[in-house]
Amino acid sequence: MRKVLSLNNGWSFTKATHEITPTVNTEKVNLPHTWNATDGQDGGNDYFRGSCLYHRIITKSEIPTAEEYYLEFLGANSSATVYWNGEQIGGHDGGYSTWRVKIPLPLKAKNELAVLVDNSPSDRVYPQFADFTFYGGLYRSVNLVCVAKTHFDLSHFGGDGIAVTPTALGNLATVEVQVWTENLTPQDELVFTLYERDGKQLSRLSTLADKASFTIENPRLWQGKKDPYLYTATAEIFRDGKRLDGVTARFGCRSIAIDSERGFLLNGEEYPLRGVSRHQDRLGIGNALLPKHHKEDVELILDVGANAVRLAHYQHDRYFYELCDEAGLIVWAEIPYISKHLKEGDENALSQMQELVTQCYNHPSIAVWGLSNEITMNGEDNPDLIKLHEKLNELVHGMDKSRFTAIACVSMCSPEAEYLRIPDAVAYNHYFGWYGGDVSMNGPWFDEFHKHHPTIPIGCSEYGCEGLHWHTSEPRQGDYTEEYQAYYHEELIKQLFTRKYLWATFVWNMFDFGADARAEGGENGQNHKGLITFDRAYKKDAFYAYKAWLSDEPFVHICGKRYIDRTEPVTKVTVYSNLPEVELFANGQSLGKKKSKDHFFRFEAENQGETHLLAKAGACVDESIIRKVSKPNPNYQLREKGAVLNWFDVTAPEGRYSLNDTFDVIAKSPEGMKWIAEFGALMQEKIRQAPQDDSAPSVGDAMDMQGAMKMMGGFTVLRATSMMSLMNVHFTKRELLQMNAQLNEIEKAE
Repeated sequence: MRKVLSLNNGWSFTKATHEITPTVNTEKVNLPHTWNATDGQDGGNDYFRGSCLYHRIITKSEIPTAEEYYLEFLGANSSATVYWNGEQIGGHDGGYSTWRVKIPLPLKAKNELAVLVDNSPSDRVYPQFADFTFYGGLYRSVNLVCVAKTHFDLSHFGGDGIAVTPTALGNLATVEVQVWTENLTPQDELVFTLYERDGKQLSRLSTLADKASFTIENPRLWQGKKDPYLYTATAEIFRDGKRLDGVTARFGCRSIAIDSERGFLLNGEEYPLRGVSRHQDRLGIGNALLPKHHKEDVELILDVGANAVRLAHYQHDRYFYELCDEAGLIVWAEIPYISKHLKEGDENALSQMQELVTQCYNHPSIAVWGLSNEITMNGEDNPDLIKLHEKLNELVHGMDKSRFTAIACVSMCSPEAEYLRIPDAVAYNHYFGWYGGDVSMNGPWFDEFHKHHPTIPIGCSEYGCEGLHWHTSEPRQGDYTEEYQAYYHEELIKQLFTRKYLWATFVWNMFDFGADARAEGGENGQNHKGLITFDRAYKKDAFYAYKAWLSDEPFVHICGKRYIDRTEPVTKVTVYSNLPEVELFANGQSLGKKKSKDHFFRFEAENQGETHLLAKAGACVDESIIRKVSKPNPNYQLREKGAVLNWFDVTAPEGRYSLNDTFDVIAKSPEGMKWIAEFGALMQEKIRQAPQDDSAPSVGDAMDMQGAMKMMGGFTVLRATSMMSLMNVHFTKRELLQMNAQLNEIEKAE
């Protein structure tokens, strides 16, 4: 009989070592654990990346009696080497999947387990360049799996040794079950059984073959959030009536399709995917999450009303996929083939894909296997990049004929790029209205794509805008206010949700997340595009904009609860609700009832003294406070942390340009265009001189300057110089003041 022993407790951890014996600098830790929980989130792009030791003693007396033993690692980022009693017995490259190592026998009375985990930069292991922190550590559970010599294969790409393929057609569903075994003998019998959700047995089959086929009459379909019904399949090995081993897999009967005109279809019906993206980390915890954290994330995703989730940009914890199965969430699962194609990384990309598909195959929630994300930042014509996509696509379809492949393209990638023709579906990461351009450009861009490529299913894999605890009554692009983030998402909702042909849309991101290289928005080390804060404590106003469109749970929400102090005599108040009518009261006096087809209700309220606002929609109520002040509250105004120069330090004479103007505005003047060209040349020179690690894409390869400047059109010059720190490019205060003086000499165009 198989037994699984948790090894999560009682480890000794030694940082920055290649030795397999603990030193005096050792600390006691339990798993899950990461050594970047703090320095991977505080900015500076200086978090520790290197080799660390996890060491543990395992006594023979605590180990269940068995014939064979396997160490099981659910996640070790990003490469690991395992030693048992001083002998190297295995290892793994890739930080997000399950892998196992067989323990040599005989066991000693006292056994030493040492694991060297290394998240150093590498030229062959993905990911290496991306906008998130590569937390190092044994950040998921470690187990000891104890089995008989004859057992279900524990070395088959980290899977459980069982794959269930249901096919639902009309009133019948066929269920194919395949298993992988080790050391099976002619005397052994395989027993396959199907069960209803309540445990009632449906079918049972004994065979000597490694495959079994079943038919379910009138199956209860897995219907997404409406009815995520799950069956269970078990496979057991018997010898002379004795059970040697067994594995279990839950599955759902459902059909999926992606159509270039009708979008995503579930069980033959149109089922628009309105999703969010998710990274697996938290403030002060990093990626060393507990089951309760995963469960809370799913509950919050359901609260906003989403029916899909893109699990970016790597394989997530198996428990999270299980939760998605139970909740009815459709999943886009992907490998971390991201941002930069590594010349020596093909084997690792293919290996990670084999592990992802094998380990996640049985989850009915998964509809799409993501081949890559923004991989053409170094150029879209690389023949090696195209060839690897072909290999990945062929690999996936060889392993799984029931699902689709997709890619997430960087915004600048040409719709004519060759690699767009490889997967089953395409999606783009667009940020018009945040990284250049205007919010109004998003929908029309997809219309143009669809017009010229009507047979290619197109979706939006990322879109978003940063929102922090900054506030204004006049939001504008790049101000990092909660108000602009809400406005941005209002516009994107109206544009994306009304285009039927878009097979999926995914907000970037559901939660703020760690990105230690980031230095923007006044809180370094994080990406703040989340609808919810990094600690999950605060739902930003944009969260409720989506809830108004997607959730069936009646609610009403007054925006701007953190924006109390306001200077204007009459202020705008926005209310979100999924109910047809909202009434707003100010100090008990009704300001009227309003209806809104787009679920966004606009009011104006006099701002005198302190005003208590109350919104009513049906039986739902929400309250807020505003206060009249004579001067803007400085706590609401963006202050870049560690900035060389802040926006309020910039001189901006009337009728002249400054660092606080956007490139789009400056480009309206011929003299401004000339200045932009000079700035572009300066930026290129700084990029060439900047220190670059081997894993980062050289910016000269990453994009031409014309493309870069076009993307930054909506950036202020000051914001652009600040964000260049992501590429190790820095401007001195003297340089910034000199550039501002140059801009002050240029008259603004009418």
